[in-house]
Amino acid sequence: MAAITCSATDLQPLLGPNATAAAEYICGRFGAVSNKFVDTGYAVDNTYLLFSAYLVFAMQLGFAMLCAGSVRAKNTMNIMLTNVLDAATGGIFYYLFGFAFAFGTPSNGFIGKQFFGLSHFPSPSFDYGYFLYQWAFAIAAAGITSGSIAERTQFVAYLIYSSFLTGFVYPIVSHWFWSADGWASPARAENLLFGSGVIDFAGSGVVHLVGGIAGLWGALIEGPRIGRFDHEGRSVAMRGHSGTLVVLGTFLLWFGWYGFNAGSFLNILKVYGESGSYYGQWSAVGRTAVTTTLAGCSAALTTLFGKRLLSGHWNVTDVCNGLLGGFAAITSGCSVVDPWAAIICGIVAAWVLIGCNKLAEKLKYDDPLEAAQLHGGCGTWGIVFTALFAKKAYVNEVYPGHPERPFGLFMGGGAKLLAAHLVQIVVVAGFVSVTMGTLFFLLHKLKLLRISSEEEMAGMDVTSHGGLAYVYTDESDLKSGYMVSNTGPPHV
Repeated sequence: MAAITCSATDLQPLLGPNATAAAEYICGRFGAVSNKFVDTGYAVDNTYLLFSAYLVFAMQLGFAMLCAGSVRAKNTMNIMLTNVLDAATGGIFYYLFGFAFAFGTPSNGFIGKQFFGLSHFPSPSFDYGYFLYQWAFAIAAAGITSGSIAERTQFVAYLIYSSFLTGFVYPIVSHWFWSADGWASPARAENLLFGSGVIDFAGSGVVHLVGGIAGLWGALIEGPRIGRFDHEGRSVAMRGHSGTLVVLGTFLLWFGWYGFNAGSFLNILKVYGESGSYYGQWSAVGRTAVTTTLAGCSAALTTLFGKRLLSGHWNVTDVCNGLLGGFAAITSGCSVVDPWAAIICGIVAAWVLIGCNKLAEKLKYDDPLEAAQLHGGCGTWGIVFTALFAKKAYVNEVYPGHPERPFGLFMGGGAKLLAAHLVQIVVVAGFVSVTMGTLFFLLHKLKLLRISSEEEMAGMDVTSHGGLAYVYTDESDLKSGYMVSNTGPPHV
């Protein structure tokens, strides 16, 4: 918020002769009040950003519950511990390196080079709340990947990949598209990619595609879980042990997604046009929350009826995944599309997820949480969707300074934005494949990636974490020679 100025010279003619002291006094009081308004503006915007950061961080609890419910009971402790360590490890490495690589301006178009260890913080550009918000995004990308490689990955591999992803891979990608210096950023002052830059507002590409591609390579290199496909190559369902936890995690993620998408404005006290209007950035924040909601709702309903037609069941886990697929898709364009377009986004996202899952089965690809299909597939659709439906008025409000910036192809804006977004898909998929694919391959060659078949059959809770999450015995534990006292129901 800009300060309001007052000059004693301007007031003297209005107060008459010998009014210098009065004019100076009035201007002094006026200046003090103006400074209070400026202070209040900073406080409101920083409070909004911090609250959004807390919402995004709460998504980690959603990830933990969703992951726990989606795996078998014998691996519950393992998957929840990996979610905790995604946050803890990511916090240290994002503090030391990640934030600097992502937002360390001034820098070049590829990687940041300031603010290592939050040196020179706070600054006129960034306050601590901004770091916290971006850290919450970084660990979300790591959480996506952990779902793809669940139930068969060595614990040390989690620590290594999580550190590398949050400290190096994800920050570089976010620098390209979100830093003012990034080569494809829409915030660049000049030389915008295809005259537009990439409009990936909250990260269908930066977060979801990164996490999905990383998980894809991890799961491909590890191979499917034992028993996931029979000796003839047919798919065998290995459902998670708790639909209750899946639904709880889904609702927590839904709640946090409002911070993820609407919070990506970073501030709220901003006027569009003349001051004193009812319409401003607060309206765009509300619209973004609405588009997020509608995309998820339409995806959930489409999945519900689509899976009913395909399988004959009303499956709550499928509906939850479809809902999340709608959210992952709308994340890119949530701020620049109309609510009716968000419904289209969700409907298509549901079929994208269903199609990706069918393809995964044919290719004998095993992802316990459908993370690569959901975040990678639906995230890719979201990037394309934004290039098709971005509205000119919203684009100019959210990304001011370039009134002739291209917008959605279907909205009359030409194909330049679509070209920029296709470039994003290719470079993100390529960069993450080279970096994370190489890392997972090296871990595999060093025998640090996959656990032994005996450990996998017994369950990682018993073999690595000191006991089961629940106080009863799974039949597979008995068959594998691991004995735990049975004090409850006999089956998981």
